[in-house]
Amino acid sequence: MHMYGYRARVFLRSISLCKSKWHNHHLHGSLIHFSQNLTSTAGREFTEFATEPSMQRQVVEALHSGDRKKASDLLSDFGSRSRHSLTADHFVHIFEYCARSPDPLFVMEILRFMELKGVSMNNICSSLMMQALCNGGYLEEAFDIVDYLGGSQRLYPVLPLYNSLLRSCTTMQNIIQASRCLDLMEKKMVGKNEVTYIELLKLAVLQKNLPAAHLIWQEYIKNYSMSIMALDRFIWSFTRLGDLESAYKILLEMISLATRGNIPIARTVHGKVYTNRLDIPVPSNKGPGSTMLDLKENKKLDYCMHPPLMYIPDSISASIEQQIICMGNKKAKSTELAGLNGQKHPLLKKALSRSFDDIIHGCAKQKNHMLARKLMLQMTNLGLQPSRHTYNGIIKVVSHRSFGDAIRVLKKMQQKNLKPYDSTLASLSITCSKALQLDLAEAFLNQISECLYPNPYNALLASCDQLNQLERAIRVFAKMEQKKVLPNIRTCELLFSLFGVVNGHYEDSDALSKVDVAKRINAIQKHMANNGIQHSHLSMNKLMRALGEEGMIKELIQYLHVAENLFIYRNPSLGTHMYNTVLHYLVEAKESDTVIAIFKKMKLCGCHPDSETYNIMIDCCTILKSYRSACLLLSMMIRKGFHPVICTYNAIIEILLEDENFNEALNLLKQVILDGIQPDVLLFNTVLKEACYKD
Repeated sequence: MHMYGYRARVFLRSISLCKSKWHNHHLHGSLIHFSQNLTSTAGREFTEFATEPSMQRQVVEALHSGDRKKASDLLSDFGSRSRHSLTADHFVHIFEYCARSPDPLFVMEILRFMELKGVSMNNICSSLMMQALCNGGYLEEAFDIVDYLGGSQRLYPVLPLYNSLLRSCTTMQNIIQASRCLDLMEKKMVGKNEVTYIELLKLAVLQKNLPAAHLIWQEYIKNYSMSIMALDRFIWSFTRLGDLESAYKILLEMISLATRGNIPIARTVHGKVYTNRLDIPVPSNKGPGSTMLDLKENKKLDYCMHPPLMYIPDSISASIEQQIICMGNKKAKSTELAGLNGQKHPLLKKALSRSFDDIIHGCAKQKNHMLARKLMLQMTNLGLQPSRHTYNGIIKVVSHRSFGDAIRVLKKMQQKNLKPYDSTLASLSITCSKALQLDLAEAFLNQISECLYPNPYNALLASCDQLNQLERAIRVFAKMEQKKVLPNIRTCELLFSLFGVVNGHYEDSDALSKVDVAKRINAIQKHMANNGIQHSHLSMNKLMRALGEEGMIKELIQYLHVAENLFIYRNPSLGTHMYNTVLHYLVEAKESDTVIAIFKKMKLCGCHPDSETYNIMIDCCTILKSYRSACLLLSMMIRKGFHPVICTYNAIIEILLEDENFNEALNLLKQVILDGIQPDVLLFNTVLKEACYKD
């Protein structure tokens, strides 16, 4: 319909039209009881809706079926079909549906219709309208509503409206709009309630601002007694921000609170868990230490001012831990510390299990095996049954230690008839790949029904590359293509490493192998282009290595120029490794003049030669048979702080032997041994070969 074409322009025009009439209508109800009105909305029966139930229901049914034209026509007939004068209560259930859907466009249409019929807006409808706009992502329009209500003589935006707006800003990860909302809340001095603190926590997590989260905690416990749901959100926040110590201390407080009983939590008709206790807003504090001001300005506070929840004494935490141990003691089962089995509240156990899971998954990220093990024991003592999500976190934790531990946890999971998640199977596959257990890794990979990331495939391909199992690598990559798993640059780097080289070790290249390598490289690069993947310095280096192995010097130099334009000129630190690769294969091809030219260019580009570079250049001196040049390079190498290694002396001794300077070569060999460098077989082979040749 044409009315949905220009949402912002039409909406703002509706606002301006409303201003002329809404100010003239009397509003029923007191603003003081606005929060109570919102709380009782779900169970309220409106007289007008009871007398004419079909009018609102027909509009809602039309919207639910997707027939927006019919819904608009029914809305237009509202006034003529109603046996009573229209009030805002006639539209409440439609607003409720639009808020849940959400359907912000139809909300705008209702707003225009109400203005046309001279119907006054009330607090409940304005709140539902705000929810519909926020849930639908219409933040600008929601701010316009708040601005309009702020200038109205009859209506005034109160804390729940701001909370709804702030929740939408954090959900959409829009920090700019969230700062704007916080600025309005400070300016209007609407205060904060528990919902506000939860949204501020989400914003702190979004900004990765751990000190602000500690500040929110301090302010919360100063104004509120602890509740299970609030503690659950604080645990979630501290875990996401990497502060496991604080999260664990709050978990212990949560357990202590749970064992006391009388937990005020319930579930709405829509399945959402909430705290069913009176929530009185905290008055606004516009002092310099205001939490909202700190978040609005995204201040990174000095963390040393907020050590991990020092305001929860360690003695209390230790006491709670001891109580949990007693709960697991069979002798204590008859006492008051008989765990949570005495608590019949399923929502309480669910909240506790979720908090345990959050910290366990945090342990997986930080590789904190000891804390994860302690948490599992405490869950057992409390009578909480680990879920699939719990085991998923535990497997990720133990995977950092050994694949054997991960397999044992999986067996426990199977004994309880719990099917692992795809992410669990992916973690197991990666662990087995790193342990070079390729059969197990591939078996777990084949059990994954849907894999969103190529990480487990990359891990297995890397192990195939390490063990030179090309047939398995082909099978794994085919499986990846079959399941339509999008590759990343790491996948392409591994493809160059696996399939870029045709000949095995000590096999010479020929015309056919060079053609084969060119085809493979083109196929991989075409695959990269089809998936929108750009070369990295690592993938380019592996490509040049493949060309060098086949002795394709011309193509190698061409791709070096490409690498220089893409990476080296922009970031010279990336160039050293790539230049070393090219120099190495040029020395093998005995292209000494090209080696010298590229070495000079490397230094001009700002790339700093490393130990490998100097060793390659000293090796090049064997082609030139220049003992003097080798000594100069050795001197430069030592001045740069690089110590000669056995291959360095191999090259110099070879030059001396070819120059028939046997005495100097043997003296150098003795010096190598005196310096504590262990000679290798190649060094002795070089000496013996030349001695045999010279008889």
